Amino acid sequence: MPCLDLPDPEATERLGALFAEFAGPGDVLLLEGQIGAGKTHFARALIQTRLGVAEHVPSPTFTLVQTYEADCEIWHADLYRLTDPDEVLELGLDAAFDSAICLIEWPDRLGSAAPKGALRLRFEQTEDGASRRVCFETNTPLSRQVLEAWNG
Repeated sequence: MPCLDLPDPEATERLGALFAEFAGPGDVLLLEGQIGAGKTHFARALIQTRLGVAEHVPSPTFTLVQTYEADCEIWHADLYRLTDPDEVLELGLDAAFDSAICLIEWPDRLGSAAPKGALRLRFEQTEDGASRRVCFETNTPLSRQVLEAWNG
């Protein structure tokens, strides 16, 4: 599993922009990591890039889900406050997994409702706490495209 160093917020924004460029309907990104690891910053950059404007993109911590209309629908969910995977169905996420770009923070709350083929991105703070890294599998076309663009 490759890991990319994200030494500053701009690097996280660049990664979000690359994912925005290559992601499409049906792509589900499971954003793992502790509070402050960069999940929401990454999601915000992806959403703003896809929208083409610097629209305010709040964290969905309290609303649970925020949706955006770009060339395709984007769902940004923060499942931290869910207590049961059945609550995912109430949010309508299961349908969005097939038709939208879905960014899911705290995906462990999905339980068995996590879609097969979803791409897990694990955000971590480095030991010094000053920078971050993200690790993800390269088993999807999306992850391979992003990794190639990042290194190119």
